[in-house]
Amino acid sequence: MNDRLVWLLKRFELRASVFQAGPLACAASPPDRPGTGHLHLLRSGSVRVVSKDRPNVEIHEPSAFFFMNPTEHRLEPLDDEVSLVCSSFEFGIGEGNPLQAALPDLCILRLADSPALELTLRQLFQESGGEHCGRDAILDRLSEITLILILRELMEQRRLDVGLLAGLADPKLSRAINAIHAEPDRHWTLESMAQAAAMSRARFAERFHDVVGMTPGAYLSDWRLGLAQSMLLKGASVQTTAMDVGYGSASALSRVFSSRFGLSPTEWRRAAQS
Repeated sequence: MNDRLVWLLKRFELRASVFQAGPLACAASPPDRPGTGHLHLLRSGSVRVVSKDRPNVEIHEPSAFFFMNPTEHRLEPLDDEVSLVCSSFEFGIGEGNPLQAALPDLCILRLADSPALELTLRQLFQESGGEHCGRDAILDRLSEITLILILRELMEQRRLDVGLLAGLADPKLSRAINAIHAEPDRHWTLESMAQAAAMSRARFAERFHDVVGMTPGAYLSDWRLGLAQSMLLKGASVQTTAMDVGYGSASALSRVFSSRFGLSPTEWRRAAQS
């Protein structure tokens, strides 16, 4: 089976930082930056998740729950048994995270339904209870691995009906999406994307929109812009970035950037790094 996450994780650098490990008194999410999400791994006890503009949610069993987008929230313990590990994470591209539109505001996964997480979580919880050398770095890396495993579980369990992960879970659409991910600089047309999926143009366009939630052309544009943001933040020139992501010239990329973000690529990079 082809790795449906390989290009997402190669193109965008996942980083996690643990800010809570162990018994919980009350935890609030740290200040948010654009593109920052939060992963919470409840080992025991019950908690209430309180956030703005959405009903409170109570969780009474070991679970992984996370916000993919920046969301101000806090966790309130409902008993004296609460123990968890909380981390913030990002993909190194600010608001260009291609998963932001792919997942619901709050995603909850019962650990009992995900035996594939058991070994990693056992190591993570064991490390969180000690004070060994390198503890924080190990917790950060294990949190990153856990998030990748969760994304894989969501695809394999078909937990999502719409969005990027739903598209990657579709045997035919995933061929086209992975091809776009691998070769963003290719001259893609609706016909060539449909050929990659082994589907007719009409059927491909309809199914892509129904499953991913946008047209193939819109997804291609978003993917290219996300890659451009990632490259610019890593110091690539505007010309090199434009060629690598399929815009052909610095002026073409600048036009798209200005239309989407109201800033030229250079202005956007300066603002993102300030």
